[in-house]
Amino acid sequence: MPHPTPMSTPFDDIRDLFADLPAPCHDSALAVRRRDAELTKPPGSLGRLEEIVEWLAAWQGRAEPRIERPLVAVFAGNHGVTAKGVSAFPAAVTRQMLDNFTAGGAAINQICKAHGIGLKVFELALDHPTRDFTEAPAMEEREAAGTLVYGMEALDGGIDLLAPGEMGIGNTSSAAAIYAALYGGPAARWTGRGTGLDDEGLARKNAVIDAALAFHAGHLSDPLEILRRLGGREIAGMMGAILAARRNRVPVLLDGYVACAAAALLHAMNADAISHCLAGHVSAEGAHRDVLERLGKKPLLDLGMRLGEGSGAALAIGLVKAALACHSGMATFSSAGVSGKDA
Repeated sequence: MPHPTPMSTPFDDIRDLFADLPAPCHDSALAVRRRDAELTKPPGSLGRLEEIVEWLAAWQGRAEPRIERPLVAVFAGNHGVTAKGVSAFPAAVTRQMLDNFTAGGAAINQICKAHGIGLKVFELALDHPTRDFTEAPAMEEREAAGTLVYGMEALDGGIDLLAPGEMGIGNTSSAAAIYAALYGGPAARWTGRGTGLDDEGLARKNAVIDAALAFHAGHLSDPLEILRRLGGREIAGMMGAILAARRNRVPVLLDGYVACAAAALLHAMNADAISHCLAGHVSAEGAHRDVLERLGKKPLLDLGMRLGEGSGAALAIGLVKAALACHSGMATFSSAGVSGKDA
C-alpha cells in the first residue's frame, strides 16, 4: 500500500523560494569594465566606485545600469521580550516613530529627501507583539513564513535598488540572539547598548538573551527555526524583501546590525542568497563588524552610526548614485580629445 505524501509546511514553501536563484550577468559587468577603461581617468583611480557600477550592472543585467526608483523599505514590529527590560525605551515608541516617519520628521526622511530615494513603511501588527522569547517561540511557523512572504511585496512597483530598514523597540536583543544562535558564544559576544542602555541594563539584556538561548537549545540548527523562535516580524519582513530582490534581479544595500540579522539567516540557508547585496555601512552597535566579515561583506561607509531605519544604507545609496554618475557622465578619452596613457 503506498504511503501518503506528507503535506508541505509553511517553511517548506519558503525553502522552495531558494530554488533557481538568478545569477549575475557577467556580460553586463564586462561592458561596464570596458567603458571604464575608456574614461578620462587613470585606471582604477575611483577605487570601489568602479566596483559598485560593475555590481549594479551584473545584478540588474544591464550594460548601462541605472537608478531611477531606489527604495528604502522600513519594516516595523514589536517584541514581547521588551517586558524584560531589554530596552531603554518602551514598546510604544515603535508606533510613535512610525507616526514620525509619516510626518516626515525622522532622520530617514531627511536622508531619503536629500538623495531622491523613495520611502515605504510596513507596519507589522504593532498592537500584537511577538511572544517573549524567553518563555515561548516568538512566532508560530505560519506567522513567521507569512510575514516573510509579506516582506516580498516591498519589490512591487518596479524599483531598481533596495535598502531594507527596520524600526522596533527590542529588536537589537532579537538580532543578538540570532547571531548567538548562528555563530555561537554568549550574548555578551554579540550585544550592544541598543537605544542607550546603561551597564545594568546591558547586563540584564545579556542575561535575557542567554536565558532565551538556553530555553530554545536543541531547536536552533535550522535558520528558519531561529527566526521564528528568536526573531521578530521586521526581521522576517526584511528577509522576504531581500529574497524577493534576488529573485527579481534588484541589487540590495544592507543597513546595520538588525537588518543584517535578516541577511545572516538567508546566508545560513544558502550562502549565495545574498550575493546581490553590498553592505551599506558598518554599525557601531554590537558586533556588526564581525557579522559583516562572516557574511563576506566590506562596508561602503563607517560613520559610527547605530540608528537603524535604513539610514546607513540610504546614505550609501547616495554614494552608489555618485559612482553611477561618474561612470555614465564622464567623458571618454576620445570624446574629450584627451591623450590616453599610450599616446
